[in-house]
Amino acid sequence: MLLRLQGLAEAPQPSSARAVAGLVNRLGYVQIDSINVLERAHHLILGARLDGYQHRHLAHGLEKSRTLFEHWTHDACAIPTRWYSHWKHRFARFDDRVKRNAWWQGRFAGKPELTLRRVLARVAREGPLRARDFEPAQPREKGGWWEWHPEKAALEHLWRRGDLAITRRERFEKVYDLAERVHPVHHAAPRPSHGELVEWACREAISRIGIATATEIAHFFNAIPIADARAWVERETRAGTLVQVTVTPARPSDRSVAAVALPNWRTLAGEIVPEEIRLLAPFDPVIRERARVERLFGFDYRFEAFVPAAKRQYGYYVLPMLQGERLVGRVDLKHDRESGTLTVRGCWWEPKPPSRSSRCATPPRAASAALDHALARLAVQIGASEVQRPTRLSVDVSR
Repeated sequence: MLLRLQGLAEAPQPSSARAVAGLVNRLGYVQIDSINVLERAHHLILGARLDGYQHRHLAHGLEKSRTLFEHWTHDACAIPTRWYSHWKHRFARFDDRVKRNAWWQGRFAGKPELTLRRVLARVAREGPLRARDFEPAQPREKGGWWEWHPEKAALEHLWRRGDLAITRRERFEKVYDLAERVHPVHHAAPRPSHGELVEWACREAISRIGIATATEIAHFFNAIPIADARAWVERETRAGTLVQVTVTPARPSDRSVAAVALPNWRTLAGEIVPEEIRLLAPFDPVIRERARVERLFGFDYRFEAFVPAAKRQYGYYVLPMLQGERLVGRVDLKHDRESGTLTVRGCWWEPKPPSRSSRCATPPRAASAALDHALARLAVQIGASEVQRPTRLSVDVSR
C-alpha cells in the first residue's frame, strides 16, 4: 500500500511539467538536497517514477507556473503551493524559535533586527537577490561551513519566516524575492486555525502512507506535535474514518506495531507486479522513515555520506534497490561528469550479509539483468554515456 500511494507500484509514466506537479501533489513533497556526487536527490526521486524526466519539468512548477513552492517539512522540499497558507504556522514558529536560539542570533553580528530590516528593504527595492549579492568588495574571513555572513543568515531567516520566497535557483543557488511578489494570492490568504492545521496535516499524511502510527502521521509534514496527531487518530477511529490494525514486521524477531489505516486498505494493498528494479534516492519518501523501512521491508538502511569513510559499512551515496515489493539490495554510485561515466563503486544483494572483501556479491542472473536495465535508465536520466560495474568493464547504454 505504501508503494502504491507513493507512486512505485506501477510502471513509470511519461514526464512533463504537468506530470511532475501532479506527482509532487501525490507524494506530498519532494525533498531538495544539494549533494551532487550522483544526481541531486529531488531529481532522483522524480526520475524513479517518471520516464524522460528533465530538470526543467520541476523548475517549471517552482519558477514559472508557481504550482509548487520551496520550503521546509523535515527538510527543504518542493511542496504544492495550494497548501501555502498552512506554512504560515511554521513561519511564526520558526521566527519565535530563532529569537531564542543563540546560534542564529550569533549570525547577525549582534544586530539581528537592524540586519533583517536592511536586507528586506534592499530586496524590496532591488528585486530578486542572492546571498552573494550582499558580499563586500573585500572577502570576509571564512570561519567554516556554517559561518554565514549576517546578510546570508538574514536571507535564510526571512525566507524561513515567510517574508521572502525562493523565486528561482541559479546553479542551485537560491534567489530570494518578496513572498508577496512570488506568491501574491497565497501570501495574502489568511492563516488557518490550529485545528484546521491539525486536520489538514493528519488527513493528508495518512492518505499518502495508508497505514501509520500517530508518530509517523505527525512526522510526515513535521507540522504538528505528536500529541495533536494522537488525539486526531483517536477521534477519527471513534468516528470510523480510520480503522485499528496490527502491523506484523518483516523480521519475526521484531514486535508487532499497533497502527491505524484507511478503511479501504485491503483494496490499496493489491499485488505489485512490476519486476524492474527502481533505484531509490536516500531521501525518497518511502525510505525517509528508517524505522518504518525496517518494519515493513526488514531492510536496515543508513545514509553514510556524513560518516567518516573508514567507518562506512557500504558507501558514500548508496541507493536501495526496489524490485516489486522488496528491497533486494543496495548500490553505491557516482557520476563522473568529466568522462560521462556512471560508476558502480559497490553493490550488495539481500539477504546476504555485506562483504568488505567483495565489491559486489554475486546476484541471481535475472536480478543482475534488472540492475543493468535500471543503471542504463539512470545513466540516460543523468546524461552519462557509459556505466561501469565492478563485475565487468561496462554496460553500453546507447542500445
